Amino acid sequence: MLLAIDAGNTNVVFAVHDGTEWRGRWRIATRADRTSDEYAVWLLALFGHHGLPASAITQCAIGTVVPAALYSLRRLAREWFNCEPLIARAGSVEWGFDILVDRPKEVGADRLLNSLAAHHHYRGPLIVIDFGTATTFDVVGEGGAYVGGVIAPGINLSIEALHRAAARLPRIGIGRPQSVIGRDTVPAMQSGIYWGYVGLIEGLVARIRAEQGSTLKVIATGGLAPLFAEGTTVIQHTDPDITLDGLRLLAARNPAPIFRKTTLPDSLKNENE
Repeated sequence: MLLAIDAGNTNVVFAVHDGTEWRGRWRIATRADRTSDEYAVWLLALFGHHGLPASAITQCAIGTVVPAALYSLRRLAREWFNCEPLIARAGSVEWGFDILVDRPKEVGADRLLNSLAAHHHYRGPLIVIDFGTATTFDVVGEGGAYVGGVIAPGINLSIEALHRAAARLPRIGIGRPQSVIGRDTVPAMQSGIYWGYVGLIEGLVARIRAEQGSTLKVIATGGLAPLFAEGTTVIQHTDPDITLDGLRLLAARNPAPIFRKTTLPDSLKNENE
């Protein structure tokens, strides 16, 4: 079985795939100082609850945009699952497509994983919108090449910024307002966030399509994808597992790294290799 680990700025998602289907998905808040033992205590308890023995894990693949979290996640794979993890990043693994940007190694692993899985399932040309800590738009060419994209502030970041910067504006939850014009402060803020981001989505998709000269399909992922898909017709598919599926496809494409059980010195604690 494959243990896929998607470490984002807000949460780390762990999932197990048995070759046919996902057997479980669990998430924990991202903390750079969390140790491999802390991950293991939490994760193995969930494994037990789902009847999954640790010995069933034969592969591990990690995608992270938080370099400081990589050390503990790598140690988790080595010490608790006896396997060397495959690390998803440009330049060190075979992606199966060209990365057509100026600095390929700077592209976040999640964006490449999304592109890999989206092209596999939906075929390009397409745009992947990921509603995460940042809202990203990634463009995949007809043959699967990663063309580039757009990074905008995430929805929750915008909500928090409004609350912190304006003394009289409260912290709000995100939801779809019944009308665009709000008749009180909270509905007005909710409208600005929700319909403002719908406008952002529609405007950027239109500009990307015009620049590419084709009608690209639009795939959305992330926890808020279904909510925003309700408010616009430009999103054609929502896929909550697209990043995890990218890890699965990447692990299938690349040979498993050779595992050598060793104790890493503390001097490597901040490694990013």
